[in-house]
Amino acid sequence: MPGDLGTMAGSETEGQNQSFFPFFFFQEVPAINGNGNVVKAKSTNKTDSGSAKDNPPLAKPKSKRVARDTNLNGTKSNGKGCKDKKKNGNILKDKDDIKHKRRKAEEHVEQQPKEAEIWFDDVDPKDIEAAIGPEAAKIARRNLGLETGQSKQSVEQVLVKEKASEGLTRAVAMDCEMVGVGPKGEDSIVARVSIVNQFGKCVYDKYVKPTEEVTDYRTAVSGIRPENINTGEDFKTVQKEVADILNGRILVGHALRNDLKVLFLDHPQKKIRDTQRYKPFRQRVKNARPSLKLLCERLLNVQVQTSEHCSIQDAQAAMRLYTLEKKKWEAAVKNKSNNKNCKT
Repeated sequence: MPGDLGTMAGSETEGQNQSFFPFFFFQEVPAINGNGNVVKAKSTNKTDSGSAKDNPPLAKPKSKRVARDTNLNGTKSNGKGCKDKKKNGNILKDKDDIKHKRRKAEEHVEQQPKEAEIWFDDVDPKDIEAAIGPEAAKIARRNLGLETGQSKQSVEQVLVKEKASEGLTRAVAMDCEMVGVGPKGEDSIVARVSIVNQFGKCVYDKYVKPTEEVTDYRTAVSGIRPENINTGEDFKTVQKEVADILNGRILVGHALRNDLKVLFLDHPQKKIRDTQRYKPFRQRVKNARPSLKLLCERLLNVQVQTSEHCSIQDAQAAMRLYTLEKKKWEAAVKNKSNNKNCKT
């Protein structure tokens, strides 16, 4: 019995403890402060020192929504977690797009041809674009002085090749300035002769002393003034010097018939390259007798003869037009000559 009584007493005591515990103890609920940190709530056990009034009420548990709004770093999102996440996602996407574009740009730069690789003389930029690509054609146009845009090159940069030979070449371009003689100044005599080589470098430039009384200097167009020709070179001397230069060479110019006429010179037709008579040029500008000014505007994108003419610049312009089409032009001349030989 004593053992049974002990057992019963123990059971009774245990039962009393079990029934007594719920009235004096509560399970602690974690509270979250304004910074999102968990703080330990004070116990409400009556055995604790002080009355219940001294203890602050327990904080209410945060809702599941607030718990979800806490990000992985333990910071609150203040209910804007979705927006922040979306915003961060957009930022990451933008960064990826920027990296992708940068990588594409680098690849594009690596694939572009270098300027040193583009040989532009005697090659039409359109042919380069078809064979190599637009970037190569752009380089060729820039080297040819045909590049369009706000920053146009100066006329000299377009017409004259830098660091090139200043001596005579296989092809030369000539232009003459004339003044008027006769009662109304309608007849013309030579007043200045200028010759440039294939690179636009001037190899000859002389004023010519008039052989007749000048009745119209045509200064607005010719740029010639009395002081220029009154001390000029004798006509016969100029004529001989020019003839020696032209001998055996290709002669380039614009409306060369007029220049040769005032110099009283002839030149083999097969060695004349007249930019006014070149059929492809006439077709491009849609003009049967295009002026040098028109050809330069349309084909070279430069302005010449804007005021008083300069025989050096006009010769340079004609040569630049010729070198632009040199390969095709010379091939056409050769084919024409071969066809004539076949017929004979």
